[in-house]
Amino acid sequence: MIHPGVRIKDLVDIQGVRSNQLVGVGLVMGLQGTGDKSKMALQMIRNVMSQFGLTLDDGAIKSKNVATVTVTCELPPFARPGQQIDVTISTMGDAKSLQGGTLLQVPLKGADGLVYAVAQGPVLVGGFATGGQAASMTKNVVTVGRIPGGAIVERDVPMTFTADGTVSLLLREPDFTTSERIAKSINSRFGAVATPVDAGMVTIALPGQFTSSPSSFISLRLLKLKIWISQIEGLTVQPDAIARVVVNERTGTVVMGGDVKISAVAVAHGNLTVRVTEKPEVVQPQPFGEGRTAVQPRTEIEAEEQGGSLISLGASSTVNQLVDSLNAVGATPRDIISILQAVKEAGALHGDLVVM
Repeated sequence: MIHPGVRIKDLVDIQGVRSNQLVGVGLVMGLQGTGDKSKMALQMIRNVMSQFGLTLDDGAIKSKNVATVTVTCELPPFARPGQQIDVTISTMGDAKSLQGGTLLQVPLKGADGLVYAVAQGPVLVGGFATGGQAASMTKNVVTVGRIPGGAIVERDVPMTFTADGTVSLLLREPDFTTSERIAKSINSRFGAVATPVDAGMVTIALPGQFTSSPSSFISLRLLKLKIWISQIEGLTVQPDAIARVVVNERTGTVVMGGDVKISAVAVAHGNLTVRVTEKPEVVQPQPFGEGRTAVQPRTEIEAEEQGGSLISLGASSTVNQLVDSLNAVGATPRDIISILQAVKEAGALHGDLVVM
């Protein structure tokens, strides 16, 4: 199978350049009676009011217009203070809906416990929930919402992606062949600067003129020779991948890569249907007899077997040939899953069989 040319930036990540997960806990206000009924919401309301100099007891808080929520987001690499990022809001308690609510200011913390962003704003829910005493209607999930640009970055995370004058590229799908091709593509443009360390990493030694400004070496830029040259991220390579067949028995989905090969094998396809029917009969005694009316069980068994189809495939058959043959005999996706598992057990399927 010939893979298309793919940019290196779509195949790798730069070591040291990563996002960071942030999380916070807050309150969504302004709900129309769809909020929490738990004591957790009452405690958080008291905590918020205490920050404004108000002291409340449980008896003074009876509102169902408040929901306790978790606020999550990802801080992208190179995000600077003042930039805005999207946040996701999810209910923690028994709130029915976040529709029409507004998130109060929530500090978002990283794994180190430091605050990196602050979120606040109206919650957008991609659905609705409504109903009365006898009926209700809900569309999509209304207990999860988003606030586009709802968090303001307050602290940046330093990114160090160069070490001793080198940059490391991490393959998203580790493969020795792809790693070698990436290094070869870079070396053909910049000389012997790239080295494939293993299936998941390629290291690049920065040329002297780019050591002080590594970002210009990774992106696209007009060089001194006034010629547009595709830099590392713009170079294209043909990635390679392991021959793989992925099946999902729950949904009947089968995805097969074109590199999968099949040795000489014969596959039989047929169905056996057995029906068992109970037809009890009422048995009455003869006139003037001493017997009693009784119910006598009667069971009918029918067995129906459809004519099987024997498929013969030669050596080095491709997946397309197997699929065409199975479709010709009317095999369903679930039948194909069973057949592929049997072909794998027979040692005729050359590729990884992944069952989801």
